[in-house]
Amino acid sequence: MRRLLLGLGWLLASGLVSAQAATLDTVRARGAVSCGVNVGLGGFSMPDSQGVWRGLDVDVCRAVAAAVFGDATKVKYVPTTGTSRFTALQSGEIDILSRNTTLTFVRDATIGLRMVGVNFYDGQGFLVRKSANVHSLKDLAGGTICMLQGSTHEMNLADWMKQHDTEFHVVLLDTTDVLIKVLLSGRCDAASSDSSNLASIRGAGVPNPDEFEILPDRISKEPLGPMVRRGDDQWLDIVRWTMLAMVEAEETGVTSANAEQMAASSTNPTVQRLLGKSGEFGQLIGLDNGWTLAVIKQVGNYGESYERNVGMASSLKLPRGINDLWTRGGLMYAFPFR
Repeated sequence: MRRLLLGLGWLLASGLVSAQAATLDTVRARGAVSCGVNVGLGGFSMPDSQGVWRGLDVDVCRAVAAAVFGDATKVKYVPTTGTSRFTALQSGEIDILSRNTTLTFVRDATIGLRMVGVNFYDGQGFLVRKSANVHSLKDLAGGTICMLQGSTHEMNLADWMKQHDTEFHVVLLDTTDVLIKVLLSGRCDAASSDSSNLASIRGAGVPNPDEFEILPDRISKEPLGPMVRRGDDQWLDIVRWTMLAMVEAEETGVTSANAEQMAASSTNPTVQRLLGKSGEFGQLIGLDNGWTLAVIKQVGNYGESYERNVGMASSLKLPRGINDLWTRGGLMYAFPFR
C-alpha cells in the first residue's frame, strides 16, 4: 500500500509538472503573450496617438515577451476593467494581469491567482478641486466620493470612516473615463484612487489640471503588481524573475544602451550571472540563457522604465520616492541572482 501511495504521489507530481508548463507552452504556440492591462491609465497602460501601448505596467508585458521570444513586441494587449480583470485571468483569456492591481491577502489566497511582485508602491489618495478649499480628508465629511468598482478602495475608505467616526457618500463607477466625467460634472466632491491614478487623471484626464489638487492624506498601502494563475510555478517564476532582472540591472548599472557591452566585458560576477554569461539560469525556468539580455536591451532596467513612463521624463513627473532602489532609501530590491 505504501508503494502504491508513493507511486500515485509520483504520478500526481508528474501531472502537476506538466500542468505547470502549460502557460509557457500556450504562449509559445500562440506566438504572443496575452496581457491584461487597464482600459486607459496614463503612465501605466494606455495606447499613444499611434495606437502603441505604453506605460509602466505595459513594460512588464513587453519584458516577459522579450524573455520568452526575444522580441518585446510579441504582446497582445487586452483592456480590462476593475470588475473584469480577475475573470479574464482565471478563464485563460490572458496570461498575465498587469494593471495597477493591489497585492492583498484575500486576493493572493482565495481567487485562484497569485501575486507576482510589486512594480509600483502606492497609497490611496483623494483628488479635489482647489476651489473647494479642502485641505484634508476630514474637511470632506458628509461629501460625495467617487471611486472605481472592484478595487480595494471602498473597503479602505470604510475602514477609515469607522476609525475616524466620519461618513461619506460613496459612488462606485466602472471605468476611469466615467470617473473623470462624473468628477467634472460636479456630482463628486472628490475622486479616490491610487495616488498614481489620480496623478494620471490630473495630468492628462481633465481639461484644466491646475484647477485640481491631490490631498496629502494617504489612507492605505497599495503595493501594485502583476498577477498570474495559481498552480503554474514555471510561469510565475518567469514573470517574477523578469521583473527582478530589471531591478537588478538598475542596481548593477546595466542599461538598455550598455547591456551588450557589459555582457561582453564586465568582470562583475553578479552582472555575468544576470546577463547569462555564467550559470544556466534561463534553462532552469525553460528559457534561453540570453533572456535577461533581451529584456534589458529592449525594455531597459526598472529605472529607465519608471522615468520614461511616470518619472521626470514623463507628463506625470512622479518622484521615485519609495519606488527608488533600496540603496537610495526606496523599497525596490532584487532577490539575488545566484
